[in-house]
Amino acid sequence: MSAYLVVDTMIENPEEYEKYKQLAKPIAEKYGGVYRVRGGDMDVRETDLWTPTRLVIIEFPNMESARAFVDSAEYAPVKPLRRNNAKCTLAILDGL
Repeated sequence: MSAYLVVDTMIENPEEYEKYKQLAKPIAEKYGGVYRVRGGDMDVRETDLWTPTRLVIIEFPNMESARAFVDSAEYAPVKPLRRNNAKCTLAILDGL
């Protein structure tokens, strides 16, 4: 069953964040990740609990693959580029 890594990102330093994007994508792909959404226009209709900023959705083959990416040794040195240049909320969701 597919799993989805969903990240809402408020980019604070666009130049440095571009470096993160270039480094993170091939690592996600190594773990079977396929980018389904990477920013782009949003039509937000309701915001009672949350107002999204910039959404990224990566589909993985399963929860184990998504967790393996987030927790991987390859991603560990890249993750600080995201954290130091953006505020994020990250969740891994089980698909149908």
